[in-house]
Amino acid sequence: MKKYSQLSLTERELISIYKAQGKSINDIGRLLNRSSSTISRELKRNAPAVHKNYYVGYRAHLRAKARTSNSHKRQKLKNDLIREYVENKLKLGWSPEQISGRLDLDHPGDTISYEAIYQYIYKEQRELIKSLPRGHKRRQKRGHSKKHRNSHIPNRVSIENRPEKVNSRKEPGHWESDTIGSRLSKAALVVNVERKTRVTMISKIDYKTSFNTRDSIIRKLSVLPPILRHTITYDNGYENSLHEDVNKALQIKSYFCTPNASWEKGTVENTNGLIRRFFPKKTDFLFITENEVQLVEFLLNTRPRKCLNYLTPYESLFVECCT
Repeated sequence: MKKYSQLSLTERELISIYKAQGKSINDIGRLLNRSSSTISRELKRNAPAVHKNYYVGYRAHLRAKARTSNSHKRQKLKNDLIREYVENKLKLGWSPEQISGRLDLDHPGDTISYEAIYQYIYKEQRELIKSLPRGHKRRQKRGHSKKHRNSHIPNRVSIENRPEKVNSRKEPGHWESDTIGSRLSKAALVVNVERKTRVTMISKIDYKTSFNTRDSIIRKLSVLPPILRHTITYDNGYENSLHEDVNKALQIKSYFCTPNASWEKGTVENTNGLIRRFFPKKTDFLFITENEVQLVEFLLNTRPRKCLNYLTPYESLFVECCT
């Protein structure tokens, strides 16, 4: 009998890609040498509670790891009577707070906090989420932020540890990276901007995944000499989770902004605003050609900048390489 093993992060990333390509569960299972029931169960268990069709490999992996960790903990509602009471009232449309407040009246001596009910639902009985008023979206958002504070990126180094010479822009070779996407498009743009010269490199990816983002950055920056590859500063998006692969391929160091502080990489954020003049919001990047992307890159790099004493980024880069 073949021994079953849990899905790996790589397999979940591939499921995300194949699903975005419209492949069936049977096709995905065949490509990964997994049973279709394994794929089906994965999509049901680890997709977001509210948006079931929005499956992202790395986030699904976090959910699976959290479920494994929680499986060894004691149940939130140990008492069978309380558990049955809570589930029945949820199905009647009662909120956890109403259930908590009423329990002692209906069953004197039995108590449960509404927070314990929420924990029970989200960690043990996720199918009951649909019974919560408004899908309990605010709790989901708060949990998402907590994950970002705890960092879902392996070996993440904070921007607080970035060398002062990067902050001062005294030498070239320090980059900021970001992605530009759209709710109407699965495709996206990966934008890399050099902090001192403002040289911009843009590439299109068909799906916003950590694999595609990694490959895009390596492909664009590998053509540069080592003197122009020192550091990259990212935000905390899941697409940057493979930053260590980039570091190894380019012999570069990576740093990450404080969560929800995009201004800490203001150079690329400002550049994104310039790119949006060519590709406004709601642009479907799937229909943008590579030639169009490269034209925008060329126009930005041949445009005089006040911060460069009206040199263009290309001219500024040339000066740096010749001095």
